[in-house]
Amino acid sequence: MSLSHAYGVPPIRERAMTVVRRAIELGVSHLDTAALYGFGANEELLGEILPEFRSRIHLASKCGMTGVDGRRVIDGRPETLRRTLDESLRRCRTDVIDLYYLHRLDRSVPLEDSIGALAQMVEVGKIRSIGLSEVSVETLRRAHALHPVAAVQSEYSLWTREPELGVLEECRRSGTAFVAFSPLGRGFLAGSVTDPSQLPERDLRRSMPRFQEPHWTRNLALLGQWRTLAAETGHEPAQLALAWLLHKAPHIIPIPGTTSIAHLEQNIAAAAVRLDDALFARIGSLVDTRAVSGPRYPAATLAEIDAERFPTP
Repeated sequence: MSLSHAYGVPPIRERAMTVVRRAIELGVSHLDTAALYGFGANEELLGEILPEFRSRIHLASKCGMTGVDGRRVIDGRPETLRRTLDESLRRCRTDVIDLYYLHRLDRSVPLEDSIGALAQMVEVGKIRSIGLSEVSVETLRRAHALHPVAAVQSEYSLWTREPELGVLEECRRSGTAFVAFSPLGRGFLAGSVTDPSQLPERDLRRSMPRFQEPHWTRNLALLGQWRTLAAETGHEPAQLALAWLLHKAPHIIPIPGTTSIAHLEQNIAAAAVRLDDALFARIGSLVDTRAVSGPRYPAATLAEIDAERFPTP
């Protein structure tokens, strides 16, 4: 997403392609995009690279939340999902998408209709498996009863723990992979944000309560403690955050995004970081729901999301 969408001005196309190519060189085999990202621009970016590496790449994209006339729109109607898929296949220059997510649950459309449309896509061979994003345990169970759900993608990191309210365990029980987006807390856990007022004008973090006062001052104090702990271990803060997720459970797949080759290489190296149980527990108790100040999204965005939430203090 960060190569095309939401974090200020995206890098120039050549730079973005260099980052993706370097990831593939280093053994990354799962690429996650969406029709929403750059309103199709991210899929087009991958489409310039994929034909050369298609047999090595597990390609994931998403439908049900797209850009319409410059605005983000949630639309889970079957005809919209089918049209979005055909557009994604064309942009990605492929005849099949390996994992296709319903990006958000559209509460105005019966779940059976949206999942039914995705199931038909599997039947005709345009997608290989179905995923869901930001859904509750109940929705996952209902969807899984209609068609196997290969993966659930939700925000999960040390500072966003809502999946621990049930969906993480439900995924384990049903044999569904859990894909953790924003595993570095929108850059917070990488230590890359120290002054939100310096973020680019179009950066979505400017609208997120955790990066605004009064929450930011409290979170900045936590960031200092987090950096100290990382320094004690000899690892970069981002690596420690990713290692915590990888240690948490074998069905968790973190997908850190970046526009930087240096950060990409650091993130990939996190797979080799080993945590003993004592350090794992120490990390998890330092940065958790009690320590982090503020909700992860503004109220209007939270209202669109089906997933479980912690009670508001």
